[in-house]
Amino acid sequence: MIHKLASKVVISSLLVAITGLMAGCSDDVGKVSLGLFTTKDVIIDAKPDPKVPGVTCHISRIKADLDFADPSDMSISCRQTGPITANDLAGIDTSKSGEIVFKESLSILFKSLKVRRILDKENQTLLYLSYSTKETNGSHKHALSTVPLYGTQAWNSLNVETAN
Repeated sequence: MIHKLASKVVISSLLVAITGLMAGCSDDVGKVSLGLFTTKDVIIDAKPDPKVPGVTCHISRIKADLDFADPSDMSISCRQTGPITANDLAGIDTSKSGEIVFKESLSILFKSLKVRRILDKENQTLLYLSYSTKETNGSHKHALSTVPLYGTQAWNSLNVETAN
C-alpha cells in the first residue's frame, strides 16, 4: 500500500516538474496570480493567426500549476495588428465550420483549448471561437471574438466578389 502511494507521489512530482519546464517555452504576455494562498494564475497568451498574419488573438485562461487539469474557462480577444490581404483570405477554410488555428492541451485527460477561425462573408468579418473540448459543469466553455475586415485590402476584394 505504501509502495503504491509512493509511486503515485513520484509520478505526480514528475508531471508537475515537466509541466513547469514546458511553461518556460510558452508565449505568455501576461501572468497574474490569483492570490498568495493559491497555485492558480491567469495566463494571457498572444497568438498570431498563422494564415492571416495581420490578426493577433489574446487568450486568457486559468493555469493551475499543481493540478492535473486546468479549468475550462477562457476569454479571447482578436484584433487586426497588421494588413489583411485578399491573398491571406484565399488560403483559409471558408466552410461554415472554419478551421482550427490554435490548439493547446489543458490536461492529461484529453481536454484541450481550441481556437477556430470562421469567415462570415456576408458581414465581412473573421470570427475566432475559443472552446474547451471537455464538458465542465454541464457546458462546453467557449468565447467569441470578431475581426471586421472593413477598410482592409481583403474588404475590397470581398466587395468585388459579392458584387459579381
